[in-house]
Amino acid sequence: MRVTVLKGGWSAEREVSLVSGKGIAEAARTLGHSVTELDLGATAADGASFPARLLATKPDVVFNALHGTPGEDGSVQGVMDLMGIRYTHSGVTTSAIAIDKELTKKILVPAGVKMPGGRIVRSDTLHERDPLPRPYVLKPVNEGSSVGVAIVTDESNYGSPIARSAPGPWQDYPELLAEPFIAGLELTVAVLDHLPTGIGEPLAVTELKPTTGFYDYEAKYTDGRTLHVCPADIPPMVTIMALEQAALAHRALGCVGVSRSDFRYDPAQGPGGLYLLEVNTQPGMTPLSLVPEQARVRGISYEALVGRLIERALA
Repeated sequence: MRVTVLKGGWSAEREVSLVSGKGIAEAARTLGHSVTELDLGATAADGASFPARLLATKPDVVFNALHGTPGEDGSVQGVMDLMGIRYTHSGVTTSAIAIDKELTKKILVPAGVKMPGGRIVRSDTLHERDPLPRPYVLKPVNEGSSVGVAIVTDESNYGSPIARSAPGPWQDYPELLAEPFIAGLELTVAVLDHLPTGIGEPLAVTELKPTTGFYDYEAKYTDGRTLHVCPADIPPMVTIMALEQAALAHRALGCVGVSRSDFRYDPAQGPGGLYLLEVNTQPGMTPLSLVPEQARVRGISYEALVGRLIERALA
């Protein structure tokens, strides 16, 4: 088939997307497909020519390897829907909801997924007072890969209240999501649709151990900065709960193909200390990425994973 790998874009995750796209294209060629690699562009202005450039590749299917806006928020998906082009991963509605952390909570918490409390705060009010008791987490509402996340503690160098000169996400985003900080372990679970049923099957639980700081953007994509323990060395009951909660989130949001759910687990709270933080509908496919790693644990090679996602898009 003719497969167009859509990559790049102008989000903060552009470079990661380019690496994901390169690996996907190589895998698709190994599977025998005719592959075109299409960079969405480095600026929003480049996106104006995207429909014409995509149409020129005459794809049977598009492998969406974009991360962040506009490839993960439903924008690109909407364009391809209007063009009648099939594509991998989730559709418009799911993408628009899942990239918004507050909207995600409104869907998942009533469905039975445990998530931290919190609220949306205006960035310009942070210099007046803390929105929550410390420690707490501040994160952009519509970013992935831990872009712009800050942990505010009594020991942090942000000041109390936060100083206007302190570096943090409040400098780049007018609104932020404030959540209580969950002490403990960083866990993640990939969910891959089973063929031909389309039912999301959780693959494994991975514990992420950054060598310094917390699991931020640099820790995710810098070799040697994070130790991946898969399967995670956690109580069996917590493993079962993480797998079930990830599958429930995948289903409740209507994810397609593959998703990855990120958790925090506080052992001091027992099994009740497991909290889902967010769901990624366009997980990374780089050599350091977690979905290919968990697939390998389940005996699914990188090439087979790419092939399954293409098949799911065509189903």
